[in-house]
Order: sequence, then structure tokens, then C-alpha cells
Amino acid sequence: MDELLRDFLTESSENLAKLDNDILELERTPGDMGRLNGVFRTIHTIKGTCGFLGLARLESVAHAAENVLDALRSGQLEVRRDLIGDVLAAVDCIKLVLDALETTEREPAGDDSHLIERLEQWLREPDGSAPPLAPTPHLATAPALPDVSADARGSIGDSTLRVGVDVLDKLMNLVGELALGRNVLVQLSTALEDSPFAKPVQQLDRVTTDLLEAVMKTRMQPIGNAWSKLPRLVRDLAHSSGKEIVLQMHGAETELDRQILQAIQDPLTHMIRNSADHGVELPAVRRAAGKPADGTIHLSARHEGGHVVVEIIDDGAGISAARVRRKAVERGLLRPDQADALPDAQVFRLIFEPGFSTAEQVTNVSGRGVGMDVVRSNIEAIGGTVELSSQEGCGTTVRIKIPLTLAIISALIVGAGGESFAIPQIGIVELVRVTEEQQALVEQVHGAQFYRLRETLLPLVPLRSLLRLGDERHDDTFNIVVCQVGNVRFGLIVDEVFDTQEIVVKPVGRLITHLPAYAGCTITGDGRVIMILDTAGIATMAQVATSHTRDDTAAAEREAERLRHEAQATPTESVLLFDAGYPALQAVPLSLVARLEEFPLASLEEADGHCLVQYRGELMTVVAANPAMDLRATDPRPVIVFRDRTRTMGVAVNAIHDIVEAHVTLQRRATRPGVLGVAVIAGRATEVIDTDHYLRQAAATEVA
Repeated sequence: MDELLRDFLTESSENLAKLDNDILELERTPGDMGRLNGVFRTIHTIKGTCGFLGLARLESVAHAAENVLDALRSGQLEVRRDLIGDVLAAVDCIKLVLDALETTEREPAGDDSHLIERLEQWLREPDGSAPPLAPTPHLATAPALPDVSADARGSIGDSTLRVGVDVLDKLMNLVGELALGRNVLVQLSTALEDSPFAKPVQQLDRVTTDLLEAVMKTRMQPIGNAWSKLPRLVRDLAHSSGKEIVLQMHGAETELDRQILQAIQDPLTHMIRNSADHGVELPAVRRAAGKPADGTIHLSARHEGGHVVVEIIDDGAGISAARVRRKAVERGLLRPDQADALPDAQVFRLIFEPGFSTAEQVTNVSGRGVGMDVVRSNIEAIGGTVELSSQEGCGTTVRIKIPLTLAIISALIVGAGGESFAIPQIGIVELVRVTEEQQALVEQVHGAQFYRLRETLLPLVPLRSLLRLGDERHDDTFNIVVCQVGNVRFGLIVDEVFDTQEIVVKPVGRLITHLPAYAGCTITGDGRVIMILDTAGIATMAQVATSHTRDDTAAAEREAERLRHEAQATPTESVLLFDAGYPALQAVPLSLVARLEEFPLASLEEADGHCLVQYRGELMTVVAANPAMDLRATDPRPVIVFRDRTRTMGVAVNAIHDIVEAHVTLQRRATRPGVLGVAVIAGRATEVIDTDHYLRQAAATEVA
């Protein structure tokens, strides 16, 4: 059913549910103007929406009833029993048409002229002295409508319930406290061997996780709610500037937490204004460049893993990297030699610096250098990232990656200087364990540490010294948490890596809100309060967030040259490498993976010849990545979870190897089912699997 029609039926069902009683109460107390106004507004709302949806029959009946009610409000008519009867007959007719709409999604044919004439007669003869028409048809003799079962009445309206936002927020807080209690019980249970509470706590853990997901769904809203004002904004900007701009929007149904939705409204508005003002050219300029006179701004949203990716793409003039370099030198952000050596990908990042603008003149819309730094700050404040790429003469793309929710997040618990900290997983790329044999990969450049990670120089930030938790340790082995902020990656050196947890985000006190290293706090399973680290703030403190803070060293020059070649090459993507028992490693794009799980053998069940596991309140099919694999040979069994719109399934593997950035180009076709082809990834011939093959296997076992 069309979403607009569904919303109309839902709202009309709520309004009509009490309309009969309001009209009867009005008959008993004719002077109750508040009740009369309420009845009028209900009929008026239905009439107005009918015109928008093209429901001519429903609109004509509602319009006739609205005129009579308006005459009652103005005093031209008095409340009489037979007049109220005709209004109730109009309401009954409206209900029947709505029933048919719900069943067939089309307005039924019918003749309501008798009812409309009866209502209009009251306006011509207010005293009721005109010869009466034939009696108004009751439900049994109303115009023929499609048969509607008794239990269908109000089915759409009964499926929704309006709840105040404050109630949802309170419910979210209570569920968050439940999650904290769950974490305490899980930690106590795992500390005791053969605990009689192990199974009840495991059940509580699963139910709490399902409850968290269900409550978070109540806070989810389509991102289209934040887009509603953008078409009018683009239209007004185009009209005032003499441009022709078409705004195309896709993925408006993508859902986000309402808190995230509110946070991105202003950044989205600013980016659209920038595309319309800076990006799209005047029609004459576009024609001279061989482009259509109408410029296009494409706004899209999609789910990608546990995040939402929003892209704003225009086909305008693009951004001149040379102009950005010149402006950066003029403002003292870069030296001339640094600006020349900097690749375009890093040059465009300077646009997000406070006060930076490439506009030649200031307009009412933009050009003052205010806004892009606020866009980045607002996006990073909710744990997101913003990237900009552009090609002069072709257009500009802004890519925003944001989490689905802020209330409860997955985080990695680490230790440094005897303290524990939580790092949101949205900002973590991978974990690296540096052993004594790998110490040679750590390089010192003018007092700064770098780690050569797959031929990439990774700046290292010791968390212990950054937060002044004691002297830096020089162990033979240490842990690196590879974090990413925008396009910048850096390694956070920590003393210990514990585990991942679903944590409840609590705000920090006002006395430490000025510290950029912290994004909030949470309570661990043992009752301790620990801080949640803000990777963007840490990058700023350690001066790794902007390229111009790096020393002009030979290593930095090599890194800039590598980035320049990468920017000109085919874009890379994150790829998950795993072992399925074949001679070659297997690979799958990380964007297709829903979760990585490890299931104890006790949780794997067999039924009807298939391997099943109880996963998030439903039975999930688990298939082996290799038919020769013994699923019970490894405990726990690593499983890659895939999900499409309607199905969830797991692929059992032997081991998860790594997550790498690679250009996935198939160089050989595959002959084995479930494999798309062979590509060179991380220097090895690697088989890229076909996820649809496994999803089809799982679908064949499901009940339609």
C-alpha cells in the first residue's frame, strides 16, 4: 500500500473513532462550541487530504458535511435531531469508503448525490421548512460498496498507536539501565565455573538484546522527515539566482534514530545550499560547457553495515584544487611547497577548516567561510564522518557516514595506565598486535612514531601519555587500535584490549565537557564508571587530524606520493578475508556483512537436515562455506552473518583472518558454485564469494 494512503487511513481511523460520540454529545449540548469545532476540524482534515490524494467521491461527501458544520459554527443553522442524523449518515458513508480503500486501495464507485442534496438542502432552508426529501439511506441501503469483513474495520488504525516522545525517551533510559544490570550479571556469571545461574543469565542476555533492538526501533524515523523542506529550499534558491536546479531524492525511507535525525538536519541543509549556490552553474554557463541547462542535485541515503551513508552529489562546476591550495597559502594554513606536494584528496579537507571559503564574492547564501567547519563538527559530534571529493567541471560529492543510534552503541573496552576506556566501534578499523619480531616496523621520525602497516605509514598515539596517565611504556609487545576520522587513520597504543560490549552512553558532567578526548561515559559490568573516548578529539589533540601539522620529512613525502597515486586510482573498499578450508583465502566486501559472530557448539541445532541457531528471537539457518567442513570441529564456530531485506543467514567459516582495503577486480571467472571469481587481494590470489548463493540456500528452507 502507498505510504501516503496508509498514513491517511491511519490518521482518519484515529479521528473517526471518537467522532460518533462527539456528534451525539453535540446533539445533547448544542452550545458546546469546543466540541463543534473539533468535529469540524476532523471533517475538514479528511476533506483536505482527499483532494491531495485525488479521492473525488470522499471529498464531495466530506465537503458537503463540512459546509453544514460550518453553518452550525456561524449560527446560520441550529442543532436539530434530523440535521444531526444527516451528518451522522455522511460520517457513515465516509467510513464505508475508507473501509473499501483499505481493502482495494482504490476509491469505490457509487452515487452519493441523494446524501449530498440532503445536506445542501439544510443550507438552502435553514429552518427545515422545505419539503423533506426521501429518508437518508442508512448503512444497509447505502450505495453499493465492496464487501468488507467485520474484523477488517480499523485494521490499519489498530496497528498503530501514538506515543509521546517523552514516554519513549523514558523507556529508552529504563532499558539502558536494564542493559547495565545485564552486563553486571554476565560478568559475575562468567567468573564462576559451573554456575547454576549461567543458563538464566544467558536467557536474560538474549532477551535484553532483543528488547534493546525493539525499543530502539520505536525511536527510528525515516530520514525523509529531515528532507521535507529541501525541495522548497532548492526551488527558492534556484529562483533567486536565476538557475534551473532539479533535486532528486532516493532512500527517503531509510530509518535513523530521531536524535541523529535532528542532529543532521542543519548540516544537510547547509550542504544542499552549498551545492545550489557554489556547485550548479547558470544555464548559459552550463550550455557553453556542453551540459544540460538544468543542474541536478542528487540526495541519497542507504544502510551500510551498522551505519547510514548519506550522499549529496551535484553535476556542477566542481571545486578547483588549485584555488583551494592558493587560498590555504593566503590564510597561512600551508606553506607553498607543502601545498604543491599535497594530494587533492587532502587539499579538499581544508575546506572544512573554520573560516575557509573559495567563493570569489559573498552572497546572501554563502561565501563568508562559515558553515563547513560547523558541518564537520556536528557530524563528528554524533560519531559520524564527512568526506568531500570533487572533479573540476564535473561536480562534487559529499559523503556523510553516521551511526544508526547514539543511545546504545557497540564499543571496544581497552586499558591504559591502569584505567579502562570504551572506544566506539564505528571509529575502529582494526586491531594490531605488535610483537617483538615486528618492532622493526615502528619508525621514529623527528620524535614521532609511525608504524608501517601494509606499506602505509600509520601515525601512533600512545593513549597513556596523551591522557597523562603515567610514563610511556616500552614493552616488547603492545596493542594498536587503528582508528579512522574522516580520511585520516592513526594508531592508538593501549596497554590492554579486553572485549566488546553494548554500552549505554551517558553524558559527561559539565566540569569536563571542555575536554576533547571524551565523548561520554558508561557503567561497566562490574559497576565502574569509565569514559568513552572521542577518536576525533584524540586526533585533534595528537595533531594527526590535519595534514599540515605533520613535519616535512622524507617519510611524509613518501606518504603524500602514495596518497596521490591512490587518489588517481580506482577507489578501494574494505574486504573481509576468511579461511573456509580451501587452498585459497575467501573474501567478501565488508559492506555486505551484517555481523561477525562466534556460536558455541551447544547453540548449534539440527532440524530437518539443516543447521539452525536461535539468533535474536528467530531461527537462523547456518550453512558451511565449504561442503566438506565439519561444523562441530571448532568450538566456538566463527560465523559471518548476512542479511537482506527479508532474510538473515549465517555462513560458517574456519577462521576470520583480516579486514583490508583493496581494489577488488576479478581477474578470473569461477567454476565452483558460491564464488564470483578470483582477485589479487593483499598480494594473494583470493576467491571472492557470491553472497546471493548462500542467501538463496537459506531461502529454500524458509516457510513462505
